[in-house]
Amino acid sequence: MSFSKLPDALPAGIAGPLATLVRDETRVLEFRLENGLRVLLAERHMDPVVAVMTWYQVGARNETEREAGVSHFLEHMMFKGSERFGKGQVDLLTTTLGGSNNAFTAADHTAYWFEFASDRWEKALELESDRMRGLLLDGKEFDAEKAVVLEKLAMGEDDPWRNLTQEVGHHLFSRHPYRRPVIGYADTLRKLSVEEMRDYYRRFYHPGNATLVVCGDVDAGEALASIVRHFASIPAGVAYDAADPPRPPVPEPKGEQRLSLTWDDQASRLCIAWPTTVVGSKDDHVLDVVSTLLTGGRLSRLYRKLVLGSAIATSISTHNDTRRETGSFWLFAELAQGRAPAELERAVDAELTRLAAEPVPADELARAKRTILAGEAYDSETVSDVAEEIGEYAVDVEWKEAFETKTHIQKVTAKEVADCVKRLLATQRRVLGWSLPEKAKANGEQRLRGSTGAKRRASAAKATPRRAAGTKSARTTGAKSAGTTRSKARTAKRTPSRSKAARTRGGAR
Repeated sequence: MSFSKLPDALPAGIAGPLATLVRDETRVLEFRLENGLRVLLAERHMDPVVAVMTWYQVGARNETEREAGVSHFLEHMMFKGSERFGKGQVDLLTTTLGGSNNAFTAADHTAYWFEFASDRWEKALELESDRMRGLLLDGKEFDAEKAVVLEKLAMGEDDPWRNLTQEVGHHLFSRHPYRRPVIGYADTLRKLSVEEMRDYYRRFYHPGNATLVVCGDVDAGEALASIVRHFASIPAGVAYDAADPPRPPVPEPKGEQRLSLTWDDQASRLCIAWPTTVVGSKDDHVLDVVSTLLTGGRLSRLYRKLVLGSAIATSISTHNDTRRETGSFWLFAELAQGRAPAELERAVDAELTRLAAEPVPADELARAKRTILAGEAYDSETVSDVAEEIGEYAVDVEWKEAFETKTHIQKVTAKEVADCVKRLLATQRRVLGWSLPEKAKANGEQRLRGSTGAKRRASAAKATPRRAAGTKSARTTGAKSAGTTRSKARTAKRTPSRSKAARTRGGAR
């Protein structure tokens, strides 16, 4: 694979390459503009397509209580008109040029992407730079779009899984902003003013807080010149540390917490969550393996035993959701009719105890790793996939880690799996919640009515993505994404690795 030659002299106003990596027929070069904009140029000539993604290091985690939901709301407003391109122009131009676009918001970041043929991709830079510097935030458009977001919230009130995961999340992260849904709350959004959104936009939407990823069939020198032309004149903006509000740390759990809700149907739903670790850590990769061992396919332990075997559950899944400041591991199951909730709890606990006490057989561990790596390969097929992987790691950890998943997963040992389950997925560290039929009686458990407790809050991981003309199928997160994503969410994060299925991670679009 041959790559384009960098010019002898870089365009004025850009420094680099600060780092270079060549892997999997892709060359990644890192540059930095004087205004602080980080540029990751991923040259890959397999297809005549280019993806452009702009990542802002801001999400629900950076909001104050008063601002809850503003990150996701602002993402919507980024399509409602800027200085040069009026309402609807972003979608119209994208469609006219045969491209696609969309955006998503998560707990730790917000991202905007375009995909165009390689002979017209620079239009994305023109559109993105204009709304980075000159978003209009018209009052009438603000009020109209607020109604759209509030309707999303109202729709979430009818989803029993979202309500259950939301309530569990509030107990899991009792003081940290991770407890809040990315989409926010109706009461805070109703009070939010356009002036407050303008202040939030000024604090976080500028080159000094942004990473631009250009991935695909590009000439490096020409791409850099175009990036400088469109972005170099934009002021750097407020330093991130000065704009970011303080947050309390997530304390170690002091014991198991249990709760139950009721819902007006016949299903009994179980949700268990444990606080875990930060994204990119050793335990993060081990937990991906744990999740796959437990529920990754028909041969996985919990699915084979509880669904196919004893038929205690009709469905079961797990979700490893790690973020910048901490993480969580989630288990979701639906109880089979006629079976007792305590029976399902005992069965889950028995498998977790066995996983913590007995080394995983070599063939079973190898199969789990193959499953993860096959998913990673599938998630790297297109330039947009690669751009998202690089960009998300860039803002959450370190962009080079996007190419190290295979190495990390292959190094996981049976001893590390057992140790991780024993330390992090212990009974005394978890929050366990049930959503039960209204006629059911929970003996001695806390009872929260869906209409007053969980139903008051909506949207677990992410809301339905913003649909744009010419977009690919929406990268969405399921109802059971744990109120968390990473992306296309890290979209919902990972299933089973830091892949789009979970890249959601808790995002909203």
